[in-house]
Amino acid sequence: MRFLPVFLDLQTGPVLLVGGGELARAKLRVLSAAGARIRWFATDGNHDVSGLNAGEVARIEFAAGDPLAADLHGVIAILCAGAGNVGVAMSARARAAGLPVNVMDDLEHSSFIFPAIVDRGDVVIAVGTGGTSPVVARRVRESIEAMLPGRIGDLATFIGRFRKSINGRIAQMPLRRRFWERVIDGPIGALVLAGRNLEAEQALADITDPTIFAGASASGEAEGRVTLVGAGPGDPDLLTVKALRALQDADVVFYDELVSPEILDCARRDASRIPVGRRVGKPGIGQDAINKLLIEAAKSGQRAVRLKGGDAFVFGRGGEEVEALRQAGIAYSVVPGITAALGAAAQFEVPLTFRNEALRITFLTAHKARDAEAVDWSALTDEKMTVVVYMGMTAATSVRAGLLAAGRSPQTPVGVFARATLPDAQAAVGILAELPDLVARVDRGPAILVIGDVVAHSAPALDQNWRDQNFTQTISKLLEAAE
Repeated sequence: MRFLPVFLDLQTGPVLLVGGGELARAKLRVLSAAGARIRWFATDGNHDVSGLNAGEVARIEFAAGDPLAADLHGVIAILCAGAGNVGVAMSARARAAGLPVNVMDDLEHSSFIFPAIVDRGDVVIAVGTGGTSPVVARRVRESIEAMLPGRIGDLATFIGRFRKSINGRIAQMPLRRRFWERVIDGPIGALVLAGRNLEAEQALADITDPTIFAGASASGEAEGRVTLVGAGPGDPDLLTVKALRALQDADVVFYDELVSPEILDCARRDASRIPVGRRVGKPGIGQDAINKLLIEAAKSGQRAVRLKGGDAFVFGRGGEEVEALRQAGIAYSVVPGITAALGAAAQFEVPLTFRNEALRITFLTAHKARDAEAVDWSALTDEKMTVVVYMGMTAATSVRAGLLAAGRSPQTPVGVFARATLPDAQAAVGILAELPDLVARVDRGPAILVIGDVVAHSAPALDQNWRDQNFTQTISKLLEAAE
């Protein structure tokens, strides 16, 4: 991130606008609508202010003379639009004076950029693209405009009026935050958004004990809880709305190694982030230690999120953590996530079930697959069963040996799907006999193995660019049989 979004206090001084034509007038309208005091040097000599109301015009000082010789005392920022070479010279002068400067469509000579703005009164949203694409910023702004309630600014104003008095009655910062979250998310917030402010004020006044309303314990302390959140297979767009809400409410996030930075960025900015990742074959924190951290966080009054790749209850040890929380008397909840098998199936168009061909699915973890004696391979030889092996790259040889020894056909279609849903996802499809070789074709994990006739219907199997010439005839025969 090159440009840090900030909000400039327009009450502290004038903004110097240099330029002419429609470009300058467009910026003039933006500044005027924001309530800025403007000192305008119209480089074309045309001080046309049509479209502005009298109040906005009253805040404009129509300056004359050379802007390069203008007095910069008290000026808080300089904006150049339609100023030509004067804009570049003004940029040098602004930088020498330590003032933020924007030269329209000229990143090299700008120290700040103008975002696309969503204005809802006290709620202002700035959308930027680092100056690379104002059109993209505008489209994002339009989407936000359509999504935001029209009175969201009224809600912010409402809270601002009562914030000081309520905060004076709640000593703990965590409880203050939870109080206002319940106001915003509950009936009071809904009343304000419906334009029924008097009723909202009365409802707020009827709260006799704000600490209890905020969810404090009998001792007046904030009550902690743990939320197990499935982060999905990697793509942040696959997070559920409920998962996003949990991350935004969390005081502390305990996350696995496979959770992407993009998903972690969805957490509240001031939330603590603690890695508790475990990877096969690598040292990591033990499960008992993770359980202890979760319990301690909740007992200290924090809202903790245990963020796991995929789904917490599919080879994610979520069950063990829930048992520990139950025994400790900790409040908890579970937010499901899209498990890796479903993510890979969607991305690579693998129908895990298929009418008359695949009627059952078995999920298997590679930890067990490597221990051949722990797996009843004979139960996995049904041709109408799809077998999905998680964390399967290192277990590929054992999986092949176990299935072949139990009688599953070496011609059974298989797929290796690595880093499913991520931009660098890879797939290698073939037959069971060559499973270890397929694993070698993908650069790195995590990966799942899908074994069964359904792989023949997948996009990689049907796409000539993905096919391996060694098994083209096998795939073709399977497709003909399916027809």
